Amino acid sequence: MNKAWFMAVLALTVFATISAILIVPPLLVEIATDLEISVAVAGQLATATFASWAVMGVSGGPLSDSFGRRPVALVCLLALSASVLAVAFAPNLETLLGLRVLTGLSGGAIPPNIVGAVADVISPARRAQAVGALLAIQGLASAISVPLVAVLADLGGWRLPFIVYGGVLVAALLANWVWLPKSQGERVRSWAFFSRYRSLVSMRFFRVAVAVNITQRIAFWGTISYFAAYLIKTFDLSIGFVALPLAVSALGQAVGSYGAGFVANRRYRAYFIAASTAAGGVCGLVFFTANLGLWASVAVATVGTGLLSTTFPILVAASTEYSGESKATGVGLMGFSNQSGGALGAGIAGALLASVGYAGIGYMCLSVTIISALLTGLFGRQFGETAGQSKG
Repeated sequence: MNKAWFMAVLALTVFATISAILIVPPLLVEIATDLEISVAVAGQLATATFASWAVMGVSGGPLSDSFGRRPVALVCLLALSASVLAVAFAPNLETLLGLRVLTGLSGGAIPPNIVGAVADVISPARRAQAVGALLAIQGLASAISVPLVAVLADLGGWRLPFIVYGGVLVAALLANWVWLPKSQGERVRSWAFFSRYRSLVSMRFFRVAVAVNITQRIAFWGTISYFAAYLIKTFDLSIGFVALPLAVSALGQAVGSYGAGFVANRRYRAYFIAASTAAGGVCGLVFFTANLGLWASVAVATVGTGLLSTTFPILVAASTEYSGESKATGVGLMGFSNQSGGALGAGIAGALLASVGYAGIGYMCLSVTIISALLTGLFGRQFGETAGQSKG
């Protein structure tokens, strides 16, 4: 099997899947105008997508470990392609909501399935770099797709982006059909949903990793959620102009995710997690409390979110070392901690913004990252126990 083609297919799949999830937010105003509804009501399309994504993010790992990577990839990509293409012809909000739920359900199983496939094929010594590279594609998808969706909508209306990205998903489906390898994992195993999670949660690594990741991702998603709003209010920017700082920040996150792959299989990775998390929290505090000027603020936020982007890939790669035949389930557990941190980060940051202003978000970032770094230092000894083994 050509591993370069294998990784290219997975990269295309990640890009297409994440783009399918991110396609709605830039189109809310156009959708609301066309369907004669409010923007707030149209925003429920994104809520439905992320909620169903979270549900399948937990369920997708056991599905992949039980029924095999290839069947799960093909079925989910088929459903995802159909749901995205069908949105372009949806006549009303109810149909759109149903299709976006299907998008979340089918798309949510793909990331843990992909990481499981990487763990099956790529050697432990190179696995962390491969996982980091694929997670970096998520950042690139955000940096490329959000502006491109706006351009496509300007050219042909809000339905055109769904046709274009539906086509990209069909291409990913065909590529997976041709190049995703069959393996002994294709045989149907026991579903064993609860037993797989029970087995993983009984390990100290996963209990500590979930706690570390949730607290750290509160800072990451809190910053990401209010990055654009802070810039618009503080520096009186237009929504169109703020797309450039968003792209710069997304590229920083992609660099952080990719760079994490080079330390994910090192024995000192626990110290790296603690240091990068604490430094990212300091950057979040500075960004939201110190008026440094537009581009200096963007630079601080980019460095901060880039540093905060390193922990998740490291923990995902480490989870494959502990999870045995339940690798995708372990990745799903890490994904659940990411989504939980996102919900808490956005919610707490919103409450702090309403009560004390943007400075409150900065202090939140510092507080939770200190907690995460302390958890890593006090309880993360086993983060490095298997790392040296992958180096031989």
